Amino acid sequence: MAEPNTRRAVPAGEAPEPTVEQAPGVWHIGSYEAARQVLQARGGTTQAGFTSEFVPKGLLKHHPILFSDGSLHDEQRRKVGRFFAPRVVAERYQPLMVDAAERLLADAVAERGALVEDLALLYSVDVTRQVVGLTDSPVEGLAGRLVRFFNQPPFDITKPDLGRTRRQWAAAAVNGLGPLLRFYLADVRPAIRERRRRPAEDVISHLIAEGYTDADILVECVTYGTAGMVTTREFIAMALWHLLTDADLRAAYRDGDAEARIAVLEELIRLEPVVGHLYRRIQEPLAVTDGERRWQLEPGDLVDVRVRQTNVDPAAIGPDPASLCPARPLARGVHAAGLSFGDGAHRCPGQALALRETEVLLTRLLPLDPTILSEPRIEWDDLVAGYCLRDFRVRLG
Repeated sequence: MAEPNTRRAVPAGEAPEPTVEQAPGVWHIGSYEAARQVLQARGGTTQAGFTSEFVPKGLLKHHPILFSDGSLHDEQRRKVGRFFAPRVVAERYQPLMVDAAERLLADAVAERGALVEDLALLYSVDVTRQVVGLTDSPVEGLAGRLVRFFNQPPFDITKPDLGRTRRQWAAAAVNGLGPLLRFYLADVRPAIRERRRRPAEDVISHLIAEGYTDADILVECVTYGTAGMVTTREFIAMALWHLLTDADLRAAYRDGDAEARIAVLEELIRLEPVVGHLYRRIQEPLAVTDGERRWQLEPGDLVDVRVRQTNVDPAAIGPDPASLCPARPLARGVHAAGLSFGDGAHRCPGQALALRETEVLLTRLLPLDPTILSEPRIEWDDLVAGYCLRDFRVRLG
């Protein structure tokens, strides 16, 4: 029987209750219902997360999909949606997932174990790069360059200039531009050249056909690298940690069919969302409610949707919301994964891909009798506002 609270990743000092409160410079919203109203306020809010408000305007011909809003964002989402549809994931990408998982696990078995964050990174990069089209450079080098891009000074999105000093901004430029240039030269430019000669059914070929410049494509590849590769890596590690330390959960996962295994993973990511905060800037007066409670948000207000709170709101999730209960009954309109993939116009299009990737790898890893050699250390990343699991090592066989 699961304990009342089985969550592992909780930042120090963060209140678990689904509160709504206004603090200097920001609204903190942990109510599931109020948060959905903010995220679904089409035209009334704009993207403010992932430092989007600090990206220089006018440098790109096409506004990045992660940062765009309104009809432009809708059109971009409609056109790339075909690469992430559940049917496409099952028919086109699942064989690639199986191949990548079996190759990497064969190497891990030969080594009698693995560092989970490295295994999960190589796997998620190997799968997602084929969706994006970044297949003209070795996967190990691509993975390393993506990781180095995240070596950034800390910041606070609620403070002017992100709360950074001039020295920190200089370090951010040095730490970001160097890996970005190497990523372009080693990974993105070769892929663009190849797809100009021989277009394929991938995101880069689509962007070329839409008239995107090399700089435009680079920024989109960074977006997909962040969302499709790095965050999936963290969830794979977190899901494995839970499965190896909860015999009942592991049995439910092992004995279920593919649909039941996905239900376990949806419950795990609800409880342990990789992205813990979603930020929006209010553009039009917006009243949000939760039952009889009502709050008035005004243009210019910054909203912090606290995903870890919304996902344990008992009004939406039901009794014992901080416990693991796959396929739990939920209130009408509540997603099984909570708000872990967002909601509204910016809901993550890669949900089906991320969950299926995780299911394919873990389903092949568990029969190898993994045992934990070292428990993971939890770190926190400001850019994705989420956790990182490090030094998680398992023995196989």
